[in-house]
Amino acid sequence: MSSATSKPLRLPSAWRPQLLAWLRRWIGWIVAAAVLVGVAAYFGTPYVLGPIVSTDQVKRQDIVQTVVASGQIQTPFRINVGAQVTATVLDVPVAEGQVVKLGDLLIQHDDNEAREAVRLAQSVVEQSRARLNQLQAVTAPSADESKAQAQAALRNSQQIHDRILTLQRQGFATQSTLDDARRALDVAQSQVRAAELQAVTSRPGGMDYLYAQTQLAQSQAGLRSAEAKLGYYQIKASRDGTLISRNVERGNIVQPGAALMVLAPSGQTQIVMQIDEVNLGLLQLGQKTTVSADAYPKQTFDAQLTFINPSIDAQRGSVEIKLTVPNPPAYLRQDMTVSAEIEVARRAQAIVVETNSIHDLTSSKPWVLVVEGGRARRRDITIGTIGDTAVEVAAGLAPGELVVHGQTTKLVDGQRVRTNGNG
Repeated sequence: MSSATSKPLRLPSAWRPQLLAWLRRWIGWIVAAAVLVGVAAYFGTPYVLGPIVSTDQVKRQDIVQTVVASGQIQTPFRINVGAQVTATVLDVPVAEGQVVKLGDLLIQHDDNEAREAVRLAQSVVEQSRARLNQLQAVTAPSADESKAQAQAALRNSQQIHDRILTLQRQGFATQSTLDDARRALDVAQSQVRAAELQAVTSRPGGMDYLYAQTQLAQSQAGLRSAEAKLGYYQIKASRDGTLISRNVERGNIVQPGAALMVLAPSGQTQIVMQIDEVNLGLLQLGQKTTVSADAYPKQTFDAQLTFINPSIDAQRGSVEIKLTVPNPPAYLRQDMTVSAEIEVARRAQAIVVETNSIHDLTSSKPWVLVVEGGRARRRDITIGTIGDTAVEVAAGLAPGELVVHGQTTKLVDGQRVRTNGNG
């Protein structure tokens, strides 16, 4: 049995260099073609299939529109505490920031002269009262006694005159004696009239009595005036509140009209702030507000819009508003800076899209790019409530539609696009 041994095929040695060169050329052509295909696929696909874009899906959700502003805590009004007289300050028993009650002493002036004036006025009152008492207890009874005596003397003189007149008619008395009796009668009558006048003026309603009453009333008025002026030397709190400033010290000589302290009355707390006039049309009295103090940013409290100034600050282009705080937290301080979000609109289950996807949002014709059939289509929309990150679309979009995210201007209406699946 015979067997054959196979040998490998060998190319002639002269062919080998040519074959290697041919293989190298083919490999280079294949690599170049592959590179060209890759480059064409990389750069050509966006032109053929369109660029990849991020999208937002139109959906339904609750949306709240707010106006944000900052302001300061203030009471509805403040009381400037000042002096009513020129005086030297003896004591200031309160400090800035202190809570005071109605009637608490705030400032004590040197009141020695005022006290002396009160004591002098009191002595004048006592003198006037003593004069009136004298009229009632002494002068009036004495005048009555004098009147009675004068009337008795008049009766006696009348009797003497009548007797002498009878004797003179009978021839037993001279004319001279009768004349003396008549003069005595006239004097007695005059004394009676004087006594009666004195008695009348001394009684209530009489001239002397009225004068004494007037003197007493004038002296009492002078005493009240002196006591009132004495009260000017003690400045007391006119109501409960907090002293938010103090500009007086012991030894100061103060003048009337100068504000020595500022009192913020207890009670209603308000927030005063300036709002850009472009938001004026969104504001209405009664709107709810969420407020936080800059010093306590994690704590919020409620307030309500209760005042909108009817005038505009032309220099700043703003309008002043006031918020009432029904239940102010204990940490609030006068003039504290706060931030407020005023709820100006709320929509339940509104059709919304993200704010960044809307072009020309503040113009009269906002629009979006909707992805339809692999193409970006421009569509005009109608804007409703504007929230912090989303906007209500009142017309132009339906839930579930995809709009191109962002406000890029590279895309044109009708251009092919591909979504990244994020919508």
